[in-house]
Amino acid sequence: MPTVVIIGAGLAGAKAAEALRDKNFGGRIILFGDEHQLPYERPPLSKDYLANKKTLADFTVHPEEWYRDHEIDLRLGTEVQIIDSGGHSVGFDDGRHEHYDKLLLATGSRARRLDLPGADAAGVHTLRTVDDASALLAVLDPGSRLAIVGAGWIGLEVAAGARGRGAAVTVVEAAELPLLAALGPEVAEVFAELHTEHGVDLRFNADVQGITAAGDGVTGLQLADGSTVAADIVLIAVGAQPNIGLAEKAGLELSDGGVAVDASLQTSDPDIYAVGDIAAARHPLFGDRIRTEHWANALKQPAVAVAGVLGNPGSYDELPYFFTDQYDLGMEYVGHAPEYDSVVFRGDVGAREFTAFWLDKDARVLAGMNVNIWDGLDDIKALVRSGKTVDAARLADPEVPPAALL
Repeated sequence: MPTVVIIGAGLAGAKAAEALRDKNFGGRIILFGDEHQLPYERPPLSKDYLANKKTLADFTVHPEEWYRDHEIDLRLGTEVQIIDSGGHSVGFDDGRHEHYDKLLLATGSRARRLDLPGADAAGVHTLRTVDDASALLAVLDPGSRLAIVGAGWIGLEVAAGARGRGAAVTVVEAAELPLLAALGPEVAEVFAELHTEHGVDLRFNADVQGITAAGDGVTGLQLADGSTVAADIVLIAVGAQPNIGLAEKAGLELSDGGVAVDASLQTSDPDIYAVGDIAAARHPLFGDRIRTEHWANALKQPAVAVAGVLGNPGSYDELPYFFTDQYDLGMEYVGHAPEYDSVVFRGDVGAREFTAFWLDKDARVLAGMNVNIWDGLDDIKALVRSGKTVDAARLADPEVPPAALL
């Protein structure tokens, strides 16, 4: 009986197991996860869970009985230590090994940490797991003082959630604006204004030199310019680090900080596939490798990888997608614009009801983002996929249907 081993019991791992059974795979499926919780989705951790709007059960992928009913050998709290690709087995720290015929890596990411004085003090948090979120939730009381290092997606979402709970929040960011690398200055300004309006103390172009502590906990941050930030809670939110150690030790090809895979999500070893945060996938539309640490890949890539595992390789051509909810701002972004020439706005930016389009020098739409507008995402996708030059003036005109630009 053939065996498929899945390493990583998050959303991607659970969806891979589900896809195998949906495609009538009758062999053994073993799903290893180093956390003790059932596989769950991570976006709510910095959004609805932190706001007490959802419990873990609300974003758990499947209940425990689903794995039993579908004959998934789910092994939680179990960390794979090594992949023996030549011997087609995975090994553990007690010397045990488990055979596989095909292997799927869904090892995800871990929170990036900073090598700073005081980084190990009580009261310093990161946010990656539900245990991390629970620990943060337990101390975010009205009147508590939270200092966040990093103005990326996690940092800003936690800032919004903390303000909603009555905490005082300071965000310290090395760049001149929040989300600058992800969105560019034109749209980053929107998020800076949003958080300022909600009482967040934003400190830009700031370098953290250390975390100060006294007695049983932190007292704040020490900045390079000599100033300080008083806080009794510190969140380090400086991005995620993909868990590629197993792949690297197994000799798999790496790229862009992740595991290099082709459009079918197959690695340099034909019997190993990779999905989710670690997958640096060759994208058919853009012609280069793209690795994104977003929920949509964990949700949708497994079905394509499983098709390859079962001998029917497909092609993952979904456009990169992510979303955020902060205060009364909700947005969806689709596309890929690591470099762009201009940004065109359609709608009312001041009221935060608009669409932004990122264009290249030939006026082709690379990406688009809807803010508090809950239709039109398909139009953005069509513009990106078309690769056609657009008239920027007409693109900015709400009276011109986006389809007319094609």
